[in-house]
Amino acid sequence: MRAFLVRLPSGARYWTVLDDSLAVVADADAYLRDVRFGRDGSELTTRSYAGGIALFLRWCARTGRDWHAGVEHLGLFITWLRHAGPAVSGADPADGAAVLAGPGAASVRGARRINGVLTAVRGFVTHAVTSGQAPAGLLPLIYELADNRDLPVEARGEDDGRMGWRMRARHRLHEPEPVVDRASDAEIVALLRACRSARDRLIILLLARAGLRRGELCGMRRSDVHLLPDSRVLGCDVARAHLHVVRRDNANGAWAKSRRQRWVPLDFLAVQAFDGYEFERLAVPTAGRSDFVLVNLFRAPVGHPMRPDAINELLGACSRRAGLPRRVRPHQLRHAFGSNLADAGSGLDEIAELLGHASMSSSQVYLHPDPARLREAIDRVPSPRELTRNVR
Repeated sequence: MRAFLVRLPSGARYWTVLDDSLAVVADADAYLRDVRFGRDGSELTTRSYAGGIALFLRWCARTGRDWHAGVEHLGLFITWLRHAGPAVSGADPADGAAVLAGPGAASVRGARRINGVLTAVRGFVTHAVTSGQAPAGLLPLIYELADNRDLPVEARGEDDGRMGWRMRARHRLHEPEPVVDRASDAEIVALLRACRSARDRLIILLLARAGLRRGELCGMRRSDVHLLPDSRVLGCDVARAHLHVVRRDNANGAWAKSRRQRWVPLDFLAVQAFDGYEFERLAVPTAGRSDFVLVNLFRAPVGHPMRPDAINELLGACSRRAGLPRRVRPHQLRHAFGSNLADAGSGLDEIAELLGHASMSSSQVYLHPDPARLREAIDRVPSPRELTRNVR
């Protein structure tokens, strides 16, 4: 069992699961196509889900279980995920590798990764049940099912005659409280100094001072950028410099995660960076044919839109030239933007809107102060000696 990328004649792409004979696993493919096209999920989402489902089906095959029976033993599957390394759980296991490694072996996957796999498996099983491809008795094995009859009258809603179901996942590992892995302000300045072009400086500024994801950045079109003091002549009522994040299918694989469009204000540094990049881009004739903001200027294919992976390569090269002890990733710059918003006193709703979070709970991680701010808070408290100086 392995995840596999499918390219349709229309240009759309999604990930599916192949069995050992390289045939498509029909139940998994139906679910992944529904995620991609029925629910408007991203290609990357299907890639993650396909990888998780492939792990589950691989475990079922290697332990001699039909996947329906495998749902009854998700506890064993979790143990396998936690302790079976790539030599055991990979698509091509090593000779003599154990099928099941117990708690005596070191953990090879963290709780967050395992929970992600379980989310994919639950979605796969639920889709198979609701589409009639699997027995309904599988749902109580993965969810705690309850109806609203056990709720107080006040919590049942206005329609008392209609029974609603609630589902709670049975299998979920405790995840430690997430820590924001942000790029420091010193790292951002070092990256900017290590840039060799105006385009590269613009990329770092849009990641660090506008909080864009790399897919949003590479999918941005020239019509999405409004740098005029008044954009009403462009049919936009948003005042001052800003850019719009719009979800589209792009030939370079770039994808805006959120279905909902949003606009992000730009400061004077970003506006200046756009101006510098525009002069640099005008010097490359083939770049003018593309409607994408970010295009290849220095390597083939010149004038084509940049790929999201190229953003990682750029940051890696800048990190090396800057002499940084680690390789800064695009999402660490986005985390720096969210953290700086919180440090500046922005509200949770403002952070969620600017970052494009569908749920405010995704933004709450930025409200936890870093250790330096906690130390500063303690230092601001007067000591007893300072208090006694004011006593007369």
